[in-house]
Amino acid sequence: MYQILGKDQTTRLMEREIIEIAPLAYMRGRTLDDAFVILDEAQNTTIMQMKMFLTRLGFNSKMIVNGDISQIDLPRNVKSGLIDAQEKLKNIHQIDFVHFSAKDVVRHPVVAQIIRAYEPAPIKNEEREEVQEETE
Repeated sequence: MYQILGKDQTTRLMEREIIEIAPLAYMRGRTLDDAFVILDEAQNTTIMQMKMFLTRLGFNSKMIVNGDISQIDLPRNVKSGLIDAQEKLKNIHQIDFVHFSAKDVVRHPVVAQIIRAYEPAPIKNEEREEVQEETE
């Protein structure tokens, strides 16, 4: 935010309560009317946290939920609320999903190459058959 508005402007807007930065835990019980709300790093929410956040939406408000499902830090047995929300909400027409890839990176050019290096390689048909034979 500082990069966009500058530190002084951001501080003034926060003092006037035009901008509020609040932990997810502080959303419970609130209704966010007349608001533009951003949930950052949503890949690390649990299903219940995501549901709680999404149901805070009030009248005349917009929500942006962002996260990178390749950077989930939850314990292995805990499903990401972001992944769950994508599955459950995909047929709600007022909700849209935008997916980015390495070509959308706006950081150092080498970051796109790093992302591509970590992407899983497509499985060839022969490899699929081998895996299937091993599991039978």
